[in-house]
Amino acid sequence: MSTSSSSAAERDFRRDFLKIFFIFFLVLLICLSIFFLNHDENNKYTVQTLELNGSAEEGDALFKINCVGCHGITARGLVGPDLHSITQRLNDKEIIKQVTGGLTPPMPSFEIDPVNMSNLLEYLHSLE
Repeated sequence: MSTSSSSAAERDFRRDFLKIFFIFFLVLLICLSIFFLNHDENNKYTVQTLELNGSAEEGDALFKINCVGCHGITARGLVGPDLHSITQRLNDKEIIKQVTGGLTPPMPSFEIDPVNMSNLLEYLHSLE
C-alpha cells in the first residue's frame, strides 16, 4: 500500500508542478507582451520626436514652466541635478526616457508631445 500512496503522491506533485509551471509561463508571456507593446509605442514616439527640429527658444519657455522648481531657473540644479552638459552624459533617447518616464525619483513622468519634447531637447543641447 505504501507504493501506491507514494505513486499517488508523485502524480499529485507532478500535476501541481505542471500547474505552477503553466501559470508562471502564462504570467511571463503576458509581461513580455506588455513590454513589447509598450516598447513599440515608446519607440514610435522617440523616432517621431528625433525626426523633428526643435526650437531652443520654445524649449526654454517649456523648461521655465515645468522644470525650474527642481532644476532651477538657470538649470544649475536644486532638488534635481544640474542639466548643463546633460547631453554629453545622456543621449537624446535616454533623455526622452527620463523625461517621459521619470526614471529617477523624485522626478515625475511628463506627458509631452513630440514637438515639445523636441523643443526641450534642443534647449538642453543649448546648455552645453
